[in-house]
Amino acid sequence: MNAAEREKVLRYYSSSGDEGLAAKLLDLAERVEKQGRFGVSEFLDPYGVSIAETVAAYFPQVHVDLSGGYAGAERARVAFVADDFYGEPDYKLAAVAVKWDKRYYQLSHRDVLGAVMGLGCKRELFGDILMVEDGCQVIVDKASLAYFLTNLTSIGSAPVTAAEIPLGELQPKEEKVKEIRATVAALRLDAVAAAGYGVSRSKMTEEIKGQGVKLNFREVKNAAQPVKEGDVISFRGRGRVEVASLNGTTKKGRISILLKRYL
Repeated sequence: MNAAEREKVLRYYSSSGDEGLAAKLLDLAERVEKQGRFGVSEFLDPYGVSIAETVAAYFPQVHVDLSGGYAGAERARVAFVADDFYGEPDYKLAAVAVKWDKRYYQLSHRDVLGAVMGLGCKRELFGDILMVEDGCQVIVDKASLAYFLTNLTSIGSAPVTAAEIPLGELQPKEEKVKEIRATVAALRLDAVAAAGYGVSRSKMTEEIKGQGVKLNFREVKNAAQPVKEGDVISFRGRGRVEVASLNGTTKKGRISILLKRYL
């Protein structure tokens, strides 16, 4: 990659505030190109993964692989792998089972996330949080495992225990999908999200302005942000909605859409 190409990539992502992440990924890919073998990133959301894939396109002798600890993980670590490396990248992943007495404490994904962040763990150091019958499971950076096990002793007022488990014991929840057919006057974020979550457009506009809504895993403040087929909308505490297909225009000039809401 030459200097002009690097500048082009950084300039493209500067508008969304992701120039810093793009620079880290460029440095990692360049190191792999020069030294061979592989290099592994921190945990990335799907948008971060897409940045890594864009970066890899500028390095003909390097390809991208990824792992979040289980198939279908939302947050994953990306590996830039030299084409002449025939081994398996080490993603340095570990899994932790966290348990509490569910007779007295009802904890949510948000409670667990807040407690882990409260330990001083950056979001880049741990992956998905899986809520299971007897507590939750968290995928973490192996280098942070000991700190995690030692310091996660409570979530809110609930005492908890944390222990390492094999990655093979992770229990990803089978997502339920609800299909929603609707019509909207325009492919604006507020209109499409309101249809997907069953709330008023004015309510959704307030949520967007309050940074409660993400589009393709990035925060947005503009209710009029256009959406397209394949886009994913996230509403805090209410799951995700995918714009599955655009199905033409009705006789009244409205746009027919098919949405998939992941419950």
